[in-house]
Amino acid sequence: MHKIIITTSSFAKNEPGLLDMFAEHGLQMFLNPFGRKLSEDEVSEIIVQQQPIGMVSGVESLTRQVLEKAKNLKVISRAGIGMDNVDLQAAKDLGIVVTNTPDAPTIPVAELTLGMILSLLRRIHVSDAGIRRGEWVRPMGNLLHGKTVGLIGCGRIGSYLARLLSSFECIILGYDPFIDIDKNDKFSMVGLERILSDADILSLHIPYSQENRHFINAERIQNMKKGALLINAARGGLVDEDALYNALSSGYLGGAALDCFEQEPYTGKLKDLDNVLLTAHIGSYAQEGRAMMERQAVENLFRELKRTGCIG
Repeated sequence: MHKIIITTSSFAKNEPGLLDMFAEHGLQMFLNPFGRKLSEDEVSEIIVQQQPIGMVSGVESLTRQVLEKAKNLKVISRAGIGMDNVDLQAAKDLGIVVTNTPDAPTIPVAELTLGMILSLLRRIHVSDAGIRRGEWVRPMGNLLHGKTVGLIGCGRIGSYLARLLSSFECIILGYDPFIDIDKNDKFSMVGLERILSDADILSLHIPYSQENRHFINAERIQNMKKGALLINAARGGLVDEDALYNALSSGYLGGAALDCFEQEPYTGKLKDLDNVLLTAHIGSYAQEGRAMMERQAVENLFRELKRTGCIG
């Protein structure tokens, strides 16, 4: 019986019927036994032991060294949008098809980003923390209405977020060198220099790559508007966290919200600042979005396995 490994940290919890689909195709499953992101060594060991023909993967590191141990692997179906954790060139060299689910995270990530912006502006997290300490904390915040919001990355998530922000009568600027449009009905495309200097709120919606590592660095932070807010619900590593800490602790930036980090779980010094909102990489982690993502990942897996003749 062919084997499939599912390495995402939680699979089919909200749609258990997905598991039945594997048996219907004569496939034996192996589920992530740890309930968390796997280390490179752990996923490597599972692949060696199970020798699957396919896998539904999460954000674990699938390097060339790992993939070379997968002698029977035909398909990696990524449950999510980001592909930076997979060595795509190695997969191509080894004849492994890699798919992702770009549509499913759109609404959950956009809604979380909006929630982060509102919380930072009204300092909701600060008042909540104060009450939990037994203090009656009433910080005066700011409105989102009428603010200039800069979106770096104007694909599915950035465009959907622009739709949400338009209800607040924001001025929305977009920067994306890979999208050949000057303007749409929700935002205006501008250059990087202008979006950094004009945005009251800057939100990242770009993939991670070595070229994009520390896309927001000390120099670009200094080109941002004084008192601006920075939001990263895209990928860890896009922001130089040390440079961000310095800008926040000095008061140059007004605040930041991060859902992803260069090293996870995050244990760094940003957690010591009350003008920072931190979440544990939960951008797409909504029940409805997760169910859609997992179903699409399974459909992608079966489609490619059928195409390769591994299943009927």
